[in-house]
Amino acid sequence: MAASYSCTNAVSPNKSSQLSWYEAAAAAQIHEEQLQRVELFNGRAAMVGFVIGVITEALTGQDILHQVGLGTMLSRG
Repeated sequence: MAASYSCTNAVSPNKSSQLSWYEAAAAAQIHEEQLQRVELFNGRAAMVGFVIGVITEALTGQDILHQVGLGTMLSRG
């Protein structure tokens, strides 16, 4: 006679809510870390852009506003 085994992998409702809470907390932490890295990169890119603008100003004599095309609007007024 063959033995019949009943194996259920169902998670109880209590464990299911704990698992979803843990997943939500982990996802929030990962999202926060990603935002911090993106903001760090954006800050560094802005600093590099500013330094390039200052160096270009020193080489060409045009200020940063003229380099990006906003200097003509200031000159008119």
